[in-house]
Amino acid sequence: MMQFTETPPPHLHHITTTFSNHTMSKTPIYRTRPWPGFPTSKALGSFGDANCMEQLLVRCANAIESNDATLAQQILWVLNNIAPPDGDSNQRLTSAFLRALIARAAKIGTCKMLAAMANAHCNLAVNTHNFSVIELASFVDLTPWHRFGFTAANAAILEAVEGYSVIHIVDLSLTHCMQIPTLIDAIANRLEGPPLVKLTIAGAIDDVPPKLDLSYEELGSKLINFARSRNVLLEFRLIPSSYADGFSSLIEQLRLQHLVYSESGEALVVNCHMMLHYIPEETLSPLSNTNRNPYSFESSSSQSLRMMFLKALRSLEPTIVVLVDEDADLTSNNLVCRLRSAFNYLWIPYDAVDTFLPRGSNQRQWYEAEICWKIENVIAHEGSQRVERLEPKSRWVQRMRNANFKGVSFGEEALSEVKTMLDEHAAGWGLKKEDDDLVLTWKGHNVVFATAWLPA
Repeated sequence: MMQFTETPPPHLHHITTTFSNHTMSKTPIYRTRPWPGFPTSKALGSFGDANCMEQLLVRCANAIESNDATLAQQILWVLNNIAPPDGDSNQRLTSAFLRALIARAAKIGTCKMLAAMANAHCNLAVNTHNFSVIELASFVDLTPWHRFGFTAANAAILEAVEGYSVIHIVDLSLTHCMQIPTLIDAIANRLEGPPLVKLTIAGAIDDVPPKLDLSYEELGSKLINFARSRNVLLEFRLIPSSYADGFSSLIEQLRLQHLVYSESGEALVVNCHMMLHYIPEETLSPLSNTNRNPYSFESSSSQSLRMMFLKALRSLEPTIVVLVDEDADLTSNNLVCRLRSAFNYLWIPYDAVDTFLPRGSNQRQWYEAEICWKIENVIAHEGSQRVERLEPKSRWVQRMRNANFKGVSFGEEALSEVKTMLDEHAAGWGLKKEDDDLVLTWKGHNVVFATAWLPA
């Protein structure tokens, strides 16, 4: 974290006045270097609750956006003292947002003073870990964040493909096929015997964590060997395709295959695990500003690539589409709106990590680096560089219905398996059913949703 070694401006009266009505929190009081006219370390304790930290971050964001370097520096000084990067969960969360705001100031150059300070005193790059396959498998098992979606999706997929001798799985997953071995295990134990499994992935997420330290070709070889050990014949195919254009290359290849296999009785499964929110949506680039339609059907200029992608999937008549993603809204073009939304969602992983990982462990560092990367992308970047554009479940449900899909309810077996999986984790995790959908919760707050869809 940046250390403010220069003497700050002479007072923070307007900040202390704004927050003077808040009660003292239980946050430990930090011994800060006294400055003439600044709050003492005792007074800084009153800023320690999450609501005050959020308000300070909002005011800092507004100061940076309005190029008020003096006010921004004052608030940053306070935040730097009350939110150490190794503090409690709220402090670590605030520290990550503080870092992201400094990165934004350095990146966009509106606050020249802050940009110069950032460049001189702080390396702002978030260092995410390159995982081995074993490390990544262990990493995603740490919490239900990914396992919830794996478990719910696999149960829905198994039910949908019952009786098929050939199953084509299109895996659009943030976690580099970590869901697939469990699915292969379940498929291998079918009463009617294991089917031929065709696995297609889009090599498109090298710039988004978690990152894997081996190529997709090597990953494919490992999956083929694993399937062989379970007496399942697996064919692996990589289609280079990017979320930036709505996976247009993938869609085109699937369309060509569909023409060949549509009458062969092959099941087509599309598994979307925390990947579709990287496809650009309406607030980034309306299609009216693009030169060409990446798909070969007519569409109105008001449609986003997300909508076009879903309609293209619908035209392939898939056996089932499973959509799992994080239940938050990070699409606003307004920085403060995004900051508030992200702050009130991303406290969850910081809070949860305290229940299962000790301070200083490598896994904890990797875990929190992933969150820091997300926060920086949401706060410090704009335009096409801001790829963390989460949408809440309600909006995805409406998108799927508009693309002529109908929701299918998760069965009792899926519910039972998810509950069994949650029993392996901390008591704060929970499960609730909303209409046809399943939602993972932490202390009652929505975290991740799982939905399953059939062509209407």
